[in-house]
Amino acid sequence: MNIGSAILNSVEKAGNKLPDPVTIFLVLIGVVMLASLALSGLGTSVEHPITGDTVSVVNLLTGSQLQTLLVGMPGVLTGFAPLGMVLVVMIGAGIAEKTGLLSAGLRVMVADVPKFLLTPALVFAGVMGNLAVDSGYIVMVPLGAVVFMAAGRHPIAGIAAVFAGVSAGFSANLVVTPLEPLLFGITQGAAQTIQPDWTLNNLDNYYFTIALTPVLVLVGTLINNYVVEPRLGEWQRPADFAAPEGDGSLSANEKKGLLWAGLSLLAIVAIVLFLTIPSNGILRSPTGGLGPFFQSIVAILMIAFLVSGTLYGVAVGRVKSDKDVVELGTKSMADMGGYIILAFAMAHFISLFGASEMDTVLAISGAEGLQALNLPAPLLIVGMVLLVAVLNLFMGSASAKWALLAPVFVPMLMLLGISPEGTTLAYRMGDQATNIITPLMPYLPLILIFCQRYVPEFGLGSLIAVMLPYSVAILMSSLAMIFVWFALDLPLGPGDASFTYDVPAAVSAPPSGG
Repeated sequence: MNIGSAILNSVEKAGNKLPDPVTIFLVLIGVVMLASLALSGLGTSVEHPITGDTVSVVNLLTGSQLQTLLVGMPGVLTGFAPLGMVLVVMIGAGIAEKTGLLSAGLRVMVADVPKFLLTPALVFAGVMGNLAVDSGYIVMVPLGAVVFMAAGRHPIAGIAAVFAGVSAGFSANLVVTPLEPLLFGITQGAAQTIQPDWTLNNLDNYYFTIALTPVLVLVGTLINNYVVEPRLGEWQRPADFAAPEGDGSLSANEKKGLLWAGLSLLAIVAIVLFLTIPSNGILRSPTGGLGPFFQSIVAILMIAFLVSGTLYGVAVGRVKSDKDVVELGTKSMADMGGYIILAFAMAHFISLFGASEMDTVLAISGAEGLQALNLPAPLLIVGMVLLVAVLNLFMGSASAKWALLAPVFVPMLMLLGISPEGTTLAYRMGDQATNIITPLMPYLPLILIFCQRYVPEFGLGSLIAVMLPYSVAILMSSLAMIFVWFALDLPLGPGDASFTYDVPAAVSAPPSGG
């Protein structure tokens, strides 16, 4: 424990000595541009596993690339998807926060939840919150701080517990998430190079992800209660932090406000169900799919927060006219100024890193290097999980990485007796574990800003040091579950989904280019 604390303290000190995150990303932009010049000059390239085309590192310092950078700068910022989602949700969530709705609602929730269940409840809420995809980062994570603070515990620990659930538990849930069709659609194309009639089933990892959910809740709870929170110590309220009013009990107006807000939320839920449940509903695709519903979650959350927060504000006297609502929304947007600057730097780094093709070269080279080791199938799975966990530090998009890795790993492991379903699962376990410690995760700067509300001096190193124990523990527990599933040949999902695969007799070697 002492050694672990020393390591985390070293990580925190080293990380906090780094410049401001905005400066870090600006420096990384310079590094990427210089590296692209050097690597392109050396002729660095790889063969794309799908098309067979040669992918070469692009020099970002040519006249045409610099012109593209300058001309496209506004579009890169406005096209940065997390920025739009964060700002839209925060219009409503900010009003709900500043009228006092969130605080009052969470005070009620904390009062009814036994203290020993508070941490697992938050981790579980985070895991289930990833059903709303990126909205979980924007809405669920800051609520963790409010819940812990209301219970007299360190708010950073509350943020960490939910963040671990939402992000490190991204491939665990009790229901099927939008990630399933996204990844298995890529898996299908790769698997058909070996078995042309192989078709996807979006439930092919479902049994495993259900079983992983309580495991991650337990692991997250243990890490939070016995590693993270003791290390954080007692929270010292900043001098300019608003003190709680009264003894924590609700006034008559607050109770009325919660009733109005609750009724409005029930009405919104009913409307959303009306628009979603019928196969020809407005929030259905022409083929009856739920894609439009999932894509509308951000807007739905904004409306729900806006309506319920406004009604609560009217009940408690904080909203007397439409001008008050606009003023509260304006203050909420002012709080997001730091994130907008961070988003600018991050968006351009990610854009330039992708334009240089270095992310593609790195992913394909890593996969080919692992393939060349010729390890036994179980060790190859472990190697793949670890490789993906490392690659995730440099290439954040789960679908983009899988689109590059699947054509190499899926056929390769099929020939070694590992099913496409098992390979997809191994990829997901590696991808989820390091989400919470990579600076390239688009929402990490936002989480840092949430933390700095409660501990102004909280730096990037502090955040990584807080989240590192979760990352390691979740990676180890995921690997342990994979070993159990593989050893016992347990089903990964309904039907024939398992870790093992019977190689067709006619197949004796990987297809060319695979």
